[in-house]
Amino acid sequence: MYNPPAFREDRIEVLHETMRRAPLANLVVQNGEGFEASPLPLLLDPEPAPLGTLSGHIARGNPLARAEGAMALAIFMGPDTYVTPSWYATKRETGRVVPTWNYVTLHAEGRLRFFDDPEALLALVRNLTARHEGERAKPWAVEDAPADFIAAQLKGIIGFTLTLTRLEGKWKMSQNRTPADRAGVAAGLAAEGRPAVAALIPADKG
Repeated sequence: MYNPPAFREDRIEVLHETMRRAPLANLVVQNGEGFEASPLPLLLDPEPAPLGTLSGHIARGNPLARAEGAMALAIFMGPDTYVTPSWYATKRETGRVVPTWNYVTLHAEGRLRFFDDPEALLALVRNLTARHEGERAKPWAVEDAPADFIAAQLKGIIGFTLTLTRLEGKWKMSQNRTPADRAGVAAGLAAEGRPAVAALIPADKG
């Protein structure tokens, strides 16, 4: 992706945490006719270091299931927001400003490998469930459903891993603006009830 130096995020620990916080990614594979893409919740394993492995599952009827061994791209989106020029100090000074969009995105690339062993699929589904139910007051568990029902559900899916060969992060958060403009954006976002995004606006260009 187009990623000017001011917006690049290369720290592996930051990229991994972003994938954990925003686990729904668009998984994209190129085939002979174009592209196949599906939004999927993915699990991150930090091994093998340094980039790690993503895993998930898809329906057996999904065309992605025919992409064994293909290179795939998982696109994660973090916080994003419209930025009005009205927040910029530069608007009051010169008027030479235009709207933009701030966002966090991450591209994770690797080779797809599929598996359909029932025990491995069950372990994957349990791990995905625990990841998203764990903090609920009354978490649901796979064992809450009848075993024969779960076994039938597993027959309809296929699991996959994506051992990562490239990670690229882009944090476009007004780094290319003046300190006064950045302060204006942060204040504007906070006033509109977006403190989490406002906190991502750097006070300086670092």
